[in-house]
Amino acid sequence: MMKSALILLLTVLTLVLITSCAPGPNQLSDSPDDKGKVAGFWQGLWHGFIVLFTFIVSLFTDSVRIYEVHNSGNWYNFGFLLGVMIFFGGGGGEANRRSRCRGSDKGGSKNG
Repeated sequence: MMKSALILLLTVLTLVLITSCAPGPNQLSDSPDDKGKVAGFWQGLWHGFIVLFTFIVSLFTDSVRIYEVHNSGNWYNFGFLLGVMIFFGGGGGEANRRSRCRGSDKGGSKNG
């Protein structure tokens, strides 16, 4: 009984901690910046692709951000995440390479 109460308490505390870290809504979404532009999918893709370089520059200056708050919403977010995945490679290719290496080792090799 005590163990299940402790598990329930830890689960509730974990959920509260996770949800308290969630960001709020972007109040500037769909609103133009001072140049009158709203970032869309293609600009989100570009921002995601250059995120590492932008992050490094943003550490040394206050005028550079890694994410455009004046964006079109979900399409910008999708482009941003897609750009990040393209730049960092995702990880699926490496998993595929490892499984092919293991598969070619079956049968013929008696080492290991």
